[in-house]
Amino acid sequence: MTTKKRFEAVLAWFEANAASAESELNFDSPFSLLVAVMLSAQCTDRRVNMVTPALMQAYPTPEQMAKASVEDIFGYIRSVSYPNAKAAHLLATAQRLTEVYGGQVPDNLEDLQTLPGVGRKTANVICAVQWGQATMAVDTHIFRVSERIGLTTHSKNPLQTERQLVKYIPAAIIPKAHHWLLLHGRYICQARKPHCEACGLKPYCRYFLMIND
Repeated sequence: MTTKKRFEAVLAWFEANAASAESELNFDSPFSLLVAVMLSAQCTDRRVNMVTPALMQAYPTPEQMAKASVEDIFGYIRSVSYPNAKAAHLLATAQRLTEVYGGQVPDNLEDLQTLPGVGRKTANVICAVQWGQATMAVDTHIFRVSERIGLTTHSKNPLQTERQLVKYIPAAIIPKAHHWLLLHGRYICQARKPHCEACGLKPYCRYFLMIND
C-alpha cells in the first residue's frame, strides 16, 4: 500500500467512526485553553481538568494572573507534574500577555512561541483548537501512532512527524486529524500493548500487517 493510499484509507475510517473527536481538556476561553495545554505537558488531561476550575476562577484573565505570585499559582496546581516550573511559566506568560499582547492570546505560531513555557507543540494546539488553523501538534501518542500505522516512516522527532503528516492530510481536517491520532493512541494504540483486536485500522496498519505476515 502506498503512503498516499494509506492516508486516504485511515482518514476515511476516522471520518466514518470518530467524526466528532475533540480535545478532552476543559476550557471556555483562549486563555483558559492556553493554561490547560501548558499544564497538560507530561500530565493527564483528567488531572488538568481537576485543577483548572479553581485556578481559572481565581485568575480568569492574564491581567489577574499577572498580579499573582508563583507561590499563589503553585497552590492551585501542586498536583500536576512539574508544578514549580509550570507555576513560574504561567505567571511569566500572563505577564507577557498583559504587557505585550494587550491581554489577548496570540493567534499565530510565532507570537505564541514567545510566551514562556510555550513550545511548538503547545502553539500548534492553540492554533488548531482555538483558531481552527491547519497546524499539527505532535505529542508522544501521535509520534508513536503515526509511525506504527505507517503514516510516517523513520521519523526521528516530532517536527519530522509533523511535516510528514501535513504533507498528506488535507488542511481543512488537520485540527480534527490531530485529535483522531491522539485519542487513538491514548485508548487503542497504546505504547506497551496496542489493542489491535479492537482497532478498525488493521487492514491499513503497517505494524499489524507486519506482525501477521
